[in-house]
Amino acid sequence: MSSVHEVSGNQLTLLRSGEEYFPCLLAAIHSARRSIYLESYIFAADKIGRLVKEALESAAVREVAVHVVLDGFGAADFPPLWLDEMRMLGVQVLWFRPEVARLSFRRQRLRRMHRKLVLIDEHVAFVGGINIIDDMSNQTHAKRLDYAVEVRGPVVAQITHAMCKLWQLVSWTNLRSTGTRVKKLARQKSAHHEVVFLIRDNLRYRRNIEHAYLNAIRHAKHEIIIANAYFLPGVHFRDALRDAAKRGVRVVLLLQGKVDHVFMHYATLSLYEELLRAGIEIHECIQNLLHAKVAVIDNNWSTVGSSNIDPFSLWLAREANLVVQDSGFAGALRESLLHEIQHGSKPVARTDWSKQTIWIRLFARFGYAWAKFLAGMTGYARKHDNI
Repeated sequence: MSSVHEVSGNQLTLLRSGEEYFPCLLAAIHSARRSIYLESYIFAADKIGRLVKEALESAAVREVAVHVVLDGFGAADFPPLWLDEMRMLGVQVLWFRPEVARLSFRRQRLRRMHRKLVLIDEHVAFVGGINIIDDMSNQTHAKRLDYAVEVRGPVVAQITHAMCKLWQLVSWTNLRSTGTRVKKLARQKSAHHEVVFLIRDNLRYRRNIEHAYLNAIRHAKHEIIIANAYFLPGVHFRDALRDAAKRGVRVVLLLQGKVDHVFMHYATLSLYEELLRAGIEIHECIQNLLHAKVAVIDNNWSTVGSSNIDPFSLWLAREANLVVQDSGFAGALRESLLHEIQHGSKPVARTDWSKQTIWIRLFARFGYAWAKFLAGMTGYARKHDNI
């Protein structure tokens, strides 16, 4: 059950999956009076998508300025009729890198807008990993396990700056032929270290989220719990986890057991032997479809956001995470993760993994090689890290 945590003047409400997230989101949209900004990688044409669409349209009709940014790949199946209806009622919708050639292997296609953010009246924001999509996964017939945070307080100014800046950038990209100009936004800095909003882009903030993880892992003293849907960290990240385990820190990974992307699953399997040998615990989520991108370290440092721990999120996509240093907030997230580990997952034993069939091992190597090839295409992996 969601609870409110006061941290440095910010009110943070941890929301578990769509069951808690969408009622809060819809209520906030319906209460909007001036402006709404929404960014989503996926905007599905299901019952949740329709509810959000109708709420946005209702806000636009009552003269709220509604801005929606959708990713051209993730939301490629968004119905054209819905788009026409939204625009007709005053909802402004822009596409981030719309898909033109789906079979192209250009590196720009991998640079997606993967953020899941909502901003209401520059007063309340939602940060997390939950797309606009029904909780029930069509692929695995299981509910998605994911997290978001409802945020009120000083840190909303950072979120406002980031979302307005992206809207202006995408607006300029879409309207550059008209000569439309946008005003320059003043950069918003964090006034507190306890609650920080981090973004990843391909300009000034390329490694902010990765560095936040690495710094926390390298200073961990007791426990690291990471729940991540698509886990394929680079060498530096794996070294940090192994070093933590070597100095006696309990390192726990909660990964997908029910699989929605087979290629990424097998690429992750290729790391199991190395991680298990280092004394790192691996648990596979089998009751729900894990879509979370969260972590808790020493029951004080925690993060909730959109960034997976793989080369596509850490080195290419636009991502957004909230980092919180507070024992109350971290404790709530840790309790939820431990419940999932104890009741909704299965541990992977090193002895059992060593008995995997030759076919599993071959598929794992192929998945890893393919991921490495895609990461290498960008040129970024060769400069900074390698998987």
